[in-house]
Amino acid sequence: MPGPSPGLRRALLGLWAALGLGLLGLSAVTQEPFWADLQPRVALVERGGSLWLNCSTNCPRPERGGLETSLRRNGTQRGLRWLARQLVDIREPETQPVCFFRCARRTLQARGLIRTFQRPDRVELVPLPAWQPVGENFTLSCRVPGAGPRGSLTLTLLRGTQELIRRSFAGEPPRARGAVLTATVLARREDHGANFSCRAELDLRPHGLGLFENTSDPRELRTFTLPPEPPRLIAPRLLEVGSEGPVSCVIDGLFPVSEAGVYLALGDQRLSPDVTLEGDALMATTTATASAEQEGARQLVCNVTLGGESRETRENVTVYSFPEPLLTLSEPNAPEGTMVTVTCAAETQALVTLDGIPAAAPGQPAQLQLNATENDDRRGFFCDATLEVDGEILSKNESVELRVLYAPRLDDSDCPRSWTWPEGPEQTLRCDARGNPQPSVHCMRPDGGAVLALGLLGPVTRALAGTYRCTATNDQGQAVKDVTLTVEYAPALDSVGCPERITWLEGTEVSLSCVAHGVPPPNVSCVRFGGAEVIEGLMRVAREHAGTYRCEATNARGSAAKNVAVTVEYGPRFEEVSCPSNWTWVEGSGRLFSCEVAGKPQPSVECVGSGGTSEGVLLPLAPPDPGSRAPRIPSELAPGTYICNATNRHGSMVKMVTVSAESPPQMDESTCPSHQSWLEGAEAAALACSARGRPSPQVSCSREGAPWPRRLRVSREDAGTYRCLATNAHGTDARIITVGVEYRPVVAELAASPPGGVRPGGNFTLTCRAEAWPPAQISWRAPPGALNIGLSSNNSTLSVAGAMGSHGGEYECAATNAHGRHTRRITVRVAGPWLWVAVGGAAGGAALLAAGAGLAFYVQSTACKKGEYNVQEAESSGEAVCLNGAGASAGRDAGAEGGTEAAGTSEVPAGGEVFAIQLTSA
Repeated sequence: MPGPSPGLRRALLGLWAALGLGLLGLSAVTQEPFWADLQPRVALVERGGSLWLNCSTNCPRPERGGLETSLRRNGTQRGLRWLARQLVDIREPETQPVCFFRCARRTLQARGLIRTFQRPDRVELVPLPAWQPVGENFTLSCRVPGAGPRGSLTLTLLRGTQELIRRSFAGEPPRARGAVLTATVLARREDHGANFSCRAELDLRPHGLGLFENTSDPRELRTFTLPPEPPRLIAPRLLEVGSEGPVSCVIDGLFPVSEAGVYLALGDQRLSPDVTLEGDALMATTTATASAEQEGARQLVCNVTLGGESRETRENVTVYSFPEPLLTLSEPNAPEGTMVTVTCAAETQALVTLDGIPAAAPGQPAQLQLNATENDDRRGFFCDATLEVDGEILSKNESVELRVLYAPRLDDSDCPRSWTWPEGPEQTLRCDARGNPQPSVHCMRPDGGAVLALGLLGPVTRALAGTYRCTATNDQGQAVKDVTLTVEYAPALDSVGCPERITWLEGTEVSLSCVAHGVPPPNVSCVRFGGAEVIEGLMRVAREHAGTYRCEATNARGSAAKNVAVTVEYGPRFEEVSCPSNWTWVEGSGRLFSCEVAGKPQPSVECVGSGGTSEGVLLPLAPPDPGSRAPRIPSELAPGTYICNATNRHGSMVKMVTVSAESPPQMDESTCPSHQSWLEGAEAAALACSARGRPSPQVSCSREGAPWPRRLRVSREDAGTYRCLATNAHGTDARIITVGVEYRPVVAELAASPPGGVRPGGNFTLTCRAEAWPPAQISWRAPPGALNIGLSSNNSTLSVAGAMGSHGGEYECAATNAHGRHTRRITVRVAGPWLWVAVGGAAGGAALLAAGAGLAFYVQSTACKKGEYNVQEAESSGEAVCLNGAGASAGRDAGAEGGTEAAGTSEVPAGGEVFAIQLTSA
């Protein structure tokens, strides 16, 4: 009989547990004294917030009760043994409410503790100084008023994100509120522009609340460095009225230099400087302009300000007035012979000097007089004035030029009587005349022909050569002069006087001469290239006179050179080296008979057969010039004797040539097949290769990539690639031969899958692999009655789907090619293993399970015997499978060659039946 369900058991256990706890509770009530309780006993509330307090007792019937506190109340709720009250606007740092009840003439009390906290809403960093000198200390002070409790507060002073100092106020009294943190910090250059701030943290996480943070507004610190030395002021000590003077003020060691201010002033006049910053240095530059109102002693001031401090430098500048001296001529343009007065004057305080002669006293003029002549034209007069200012002597001067009017002069130095110019480059033709006013000069031929363009840049040509009359004119008169112009030019060798090509005939008498043109007349000499002897006079022409000669013409203006090619012509002549008497023609070589004949001009050559097969045949000749078009190369050439005839305009010559024909080695598919086959085990033979050619080639063969051991019989290792080489005197020919070794078939592998046998309805595959060349044809022999057999495309695989008893038995695989046949067999068993199934259980369920199993076995066995049971359904459902087939056995599949079965095979008596129950998992 089954026991209670698990849910019922759990409910009963819960009930017993509740009863047990109740009994324990009753026991505790009877044993514990009465008490009062206040919840929450300890509370932390934000300042100004509210809180509900629950006051309760375990007294069964308390007489009265209440909650005593000084805090404001907003609402109250009551019960028989409890009281709840809301406290609002809690501001006291710390209060202790009391919960009380009157029970059995006793007062029960519970005392609580309420503390308030205030967030750090105000975090104040005391303002920093406007400027802080580098290297000096400054104070950072942070105030957090009202925040608390102070014991949970932590203050941190920050430079940017860097913590400078951090202080926790742990251990302070609970009622303490607010905090102040002060630190002394040394100012650094890198602190300039840095932001300082204060962060407050109120950590109430130990009390079940969060962490409250706040940060003050950042305050920027500005640091500076101003050296104690004053700036360097550079300015002129003296400054003339109306003039400008450079002023510069320099100071080093400033930081930050860009924040520095500069003030420059000359007396009451403020200057506007250009400020240049470089590193920590500042330079202010400007120009000071003095006015007449500032004449006298003035102060130049430079003041540099940074960080509220300043450095100043002052220099004295004297402003003075000193006008230029006045220099005058009584006649600036005086005709020749006129008296001229020169006067030099200055202001009262200056002393003047005229051409080195001082005036009698300061403030008085200096004078001189002269009778103007041609030599005084463009004479300069110099007036110098000196003035003493603040102990320094200053000077100014003035100059003037006297112009004297006179008639033209044509001097040989300015207008020579004979001019010689080189031809070609541009020249400026000059004929200058002296005179005032400046004379105009014209030069032209006496016959009224060409005019020279004087003073203009132009090319000099031979046409300008000749005699010219030059006339100079101004309003004071004129001058006339005859000049001669000679144009010189370098030698020239033209084709008329010195031809580029000359032809001489061998044996005649000639001379080599060249005529050159040039001014002055050039000298001409001719020298053969590679030699030093000058060719002069008559000579008898020989072939060695042919060549190139260099003729050079030279004069004072340069030289000209020209190459003259001399050709010596002569009749034809055969040489054995260039036209041999015996020649062998090689078929396919692409070579033609070369018969080069000496002669000028180049003789024409023709070779014609004179008997036998070559009678009347024209022998193709190689062209003498590699650039010429060659005749067609013949595929065949008749050997024999040929007569060669060479002809040019100076005569002809004949020579006999004997021609023979040969050919290089040649192999093709007919003489050396590229694919050859041998039979394994046959007597070893050489490769069948021969070659054509004259003389007869020698043929040798070797294996490619591996040695070729000589064997008596052919082996599969002889298969591969061979290279045969045919050689004679005219070359080689190679041929690659592929040798294949054929052999009889062998069934190398016959395997079943799965290897352990197959149950009825299952699938199996037989694989047959054969080794043979040429490849073997695969055929199968199956047990009688085996149906539904599938084969692969090459018959190497036999497959059966849904095996039955008729598929069990012996299978044979046969491999056949042109050299023989080989077979191998394998036995396939279709059966299933035995499995006894036993089920055990409790005393009440054993009989029922045994009855059910017996009934199932009976039905299954009956269905199997009748052939009504579906094997595939049994497999998929995980139930028992019935295997019934004629000839079935319980052994595993095994294969054997030659039809021999392997060990472990069992036979079944004729007409017998085998039944098995196989339990498979779904």
